[in-house]
Amino acid sequence: MAKYTILEVSGESCANCLTLLPVVNRIAGARGIPVEHLEANEQNVQRVQALGIDRVPTLIVYRDGEEIARCTGYQPEEILELWLDAKTEE
Repeated sequence: MAKYTILEVSGESCANCLTLLPVVNRIAGARGIPVEHLEANEQNVQRVQALGIDRVPTLIVYRDGEEIARCTGYQPEEILELWLDAKTEE
């Protein structure tokens, strides 16, 4: 069985990011998918650039360590649920 993880990248002054994070945690938690939070700030600029992230919020879904999907910008909870389920179906 594949192991999924989600990387959630946000900015500290981004209202959409602050709204989205608890929703992502709830949706992923209900599916047993761990969420890693990455703050797009001066300390993490190299990692953010290496990931090719130019806007926040950004969600990246990994399957067994490989990126399989990416979503940028705020999405309603229902859309995120459908998107995540479609990406993690086996």
